[in-house]
Amino acid sequence: MSRVFRVLSFAFGLAGAALAVGYFLRLPWATALWPWEDGRLSFIFISSIMAAIAAPVLWIGLSGELGAAAGGAINLGVTFSGAAVFLFQLYGESNEAHLLRFAIGCAVFALFNVAILAWSLRQPIRDTRPMPTLAKVSFVAFGVVLTGVAIALLLRAPRVFPWPLDPRSSVLFGWIFLGAMTYFIYAVIRPSWHNTRGQLLGFLAYDLVLVVPFIQHFATVKPEHLLSLTIYLAVILYSGLLAIYYLLLDRSTRGRTAHMANAVH
Repeated sequence: MSRVFRVLSFAFGLAGAALAVGYFLRLPWATALWPWEDGRLSFIFISSIMAAIAAPVLWIGLSGELGAAAGGAINLGVTFSGAAVFLFQLYGESNEAHLLRFAIGCAVFALFNVAILAWSLRQPIRDTRPMPTLAKVSFVAFGVVLTGVAIALLLRAPRVFPWPLDPRSSVLFGWIFLGAMTYFIYAVIRPSWHNTRGQLLGFLAYDLVLVVPFIQHFATVKPEHLLSLTIYLAVILYSGLLAIYYLLLDRSTRGRTAHMANAVH
């Protein structure tokens, strides 16, 4: 079962990476998987989310850290449950068949992640190194910020993002941020490096997709969205540096311990 799960994780990670590329380039096969037409920056944001999902899923598949799937399953379960409820509501108001299909798809994927969560929670934590203090403090801060942003997006506040949002996309983005909040808080509640690496990998992938488009957006941003863009870019730069430090530079976290290497083999 573990081997099957690793293969499936790797396959899903590759699919997520392909979706990230498709949304970034606004390829028709990818944008058709979003419930409505949207703007360039919104599709780039969706691309960053796909990249943030793909990175830790690929890592789980390659490393065999199956217990680390729990946090991501909670994240996606919350995101897709909320999206399903919202899309069912939109379908009830408009009776548009494609919204019903998207709602059902989100509901099924939410249930799939509940099953993943139930299974992954029974898997042992193989890397017992502690969560670094700075990462823990940062994750708490990310959780607070994500909660505030999610609420504002769910309420369709007009200036949360650095560009004007379709009100429907605002709600879906709100559920994405609310799900991400649970991912970081889960790591704080179960503070091992095993439950930290995936979040940092996802954040780094997310940041790499967004950083250049956001810097370029300063040339065209509307004045009322400038503050949002500045704050958002600051968060991207901080989280990216945090991820680079712990994933690549800090000797205590950048690689496997001897215990981990023996456990994998």
